[in-house]
Amino acid sequence: MALTKVTEQTFENEILRSELPVLVEFGAVWCGPCKTVAPELEALAHELAGKAKIVTIDIDQSPMIAREMGVQSVPAFVVFHQGRPIGGRVGAMRRQELRQMLEPVLPRAAGAIKPEEAVQLLRQGRISLVDTREKPVYDRAHLPGAVNIPLEEIETRLAELHMLPGAPLVYCRAGDKTKELADRMNRQGVPLSFLEGGVLGWEASGFGLERPN
Repeated sequence: MALTKVTEQTFENEILRSELPVLVEFGAVWCGPCKTVAPELEALAHELAGKAKIVTIDIDQSPMIAREMGVQSVPAFVVFHQGRPIGGRVGAMRRQELRQMLEPVLPRAAGAIKPEEAVQLLRQGRISLVDTREKPVYDRAHLPGAVNIPLEEIETRLAELHMLPGAPLVYCRAGDKTKELADRMNRQGVPLSFLEGGVLGWEASGFGLERPN
């Protein structure tokens, strides 16, 4: 996905008036690390399409904006939300780090629970983890204390979900399949929460898995 290039003429419309949060990369043609981070920005733009904007500003072509924002080295990144800068970092970063800058202002799906929130709820005994992957995959490694109900069986085993000691929190490998499931169930009037990022997000947040022998 090609990134929008913002200039001093388009800065107000593209960034200050944007209804979506905006991650701005300040870079330059001669900047090696900027070339390195370009694929990460493009991947993030694709991942967050409709939720956030990712744009670039060349400091040589738009020196006035760079001065006003205090940019002294590139690449530099600034998040704008509702027309105001709310955070910034300097230096090449990977997609996940860039996403973390936007995370506080991204719209959240209904029923979405982050790994850090899930850990707190588990400690309080308020949720029960439900692994929706196939049993052989679950048997190799799963979140601590999770029970296994494969995704295609969930809607025929709702009674089991309601018999769990805590509110069910479903998860899959990356969170996409259980997000769709939670969306569908919530539309049908059956509240269901899912783990944002699934197993991958759980591990990326530094939490471990149970690996039965």
